[in-house]
Order: sequence, then structure tokens, then C-alpha cells
Amino acid sequence: MSDSVVRYASITKKVTMSLIGLFLAVFLVVHLSINLLLLMNDGGEAFSAAAEFMGTNIFIQIFEKVLFLAFILHILLGIFLWWVNLKARPVKYVKPNVSKTSTGSKFMIHTGVIVLIFLFLHFLNFYLVKVGVVPVPKGAEDKHDFYNMVTMLFGNMWYSIIYIISFIALGIHLNHAIQSGFQSLGWEHSKYTPCIKKLSTVYAIVIAVGFSIIPIYFIYIHL
Repeated sequence: MSDSVVRYASITKKVTMSLIGLFLAVFLVVHLSINLLLLMNDGGEAFSAAAEFMGTNIFIQIFEKVLFLAFILHILLGIFLWWVNLKARPVKYVKPNVSKTSTGSKFMIHTGVIVLIFLFLHFLNFYLVKVGVVPVPKGAEDKHDFYNMVTMLFGNMWYSIIYIISFIALGIHLNHAIQSGFQSLGWEHSKYTPCIKKLSTVYAIVIAVGFSIIPIYFIYIHL
């Protein structure tokens, strides 16, 4: 296989990964807006209603499958591109951290692994295991009681700390990923790139802080 074909395949994978990554980044806004309903002082009614809608609407169910496949593909492409880059530079720098790449770029694989581990725990708790260990309201025995599950998990200090660390890692991951995504898609311009960098930083902070507020809130009310 010629170098040009290999290079073309690598670029195609980068573009695909960028499109999927930007799609997942947009989804985070929807996920955060639903999770913030947990902060309402209504006993979980608004959040439970949103969770019920998300769990029964056929279009949302189809979207969930697409989202899950997008996660898998994004992870596989990320691992592949990391491995290609590693093979392209097998000899490490004599002095550590002498490259001019950003911190987010240097630690993309590390933050990605942290997020991946958290996703496994997240799916394990909320999707792969029935919530029989949590008191389930009468008439909802065959459903996931997401609100009680959230209350139980965030009432655990260690789980909340892991959750917050995971979203800090996600924020670092997002900050570089969004910038890199626009670059891979060729949407780079001296006039707009600085603005994109600032917006990606703000977006990453909003996502990381927004999700982290929730466990902090539950820890506070359990003190």
C-alpha cells in the first residue's frame, strides 16, 4: 500500500472522528440540560418526567442507538490514530515536554481513557443493571428509577469525587478535541480560529462545571 493511500486513509479517519466528536459534544448540552433538572426542588418530578420521555419515545430510542455506535466508533478511531501517531514517532524526546503541542493534545489519550472508564461505570449503573437495589415506587417495578439511583450514587462521596474528576478530564479532552475537530475539517482561518479556541475553552468549562455542580449539590444536602 502506497504512502499516499495510507495518508489518505489516515486523513479520512481524522475527519470521521472529528465529525463524530463534534456530534457527541453537541449531545452533551442536551444531556446536561436534562441532568440540571436534578437541582430543582421538586422531589425529582421534572427529571423523572424527562427520563420517562427519553426512555419511551421511539425517536429518542433510535437516537440512543446511533449515539452508542458513535461512542464506539469514536473510541476505536481515537485508539487507532493514537497508535499511528505513536508509531510515527517511536523515539521520545530527550527532554520531556519540549514539544510545542498543547497540554490537552499531549494528554488526549489519558483523558480519553478516564472518560471511557467513567462511561463504563455510567452504563453499568444506569443501563446494564436493573435498579433493584434502590427503592422503586409502586407501579414502576419494571422501570429504571433514575432519580433514586442518582440520589443513592451521589450520596456516596467517593462516587461523586470520581464523577467530578471524570468531567474535569472530559473538559480538558473537549477543549482540545473541538479545536482539533475544526482543524481536521479544514475550518481553520486566521480570522476565526482564535475565536474558535476561546469558544471551545468556554464550552469545555461550562460542560465540566455544569456536570460537576450536580454531585456537589447532592453531597451538600447529604451533609
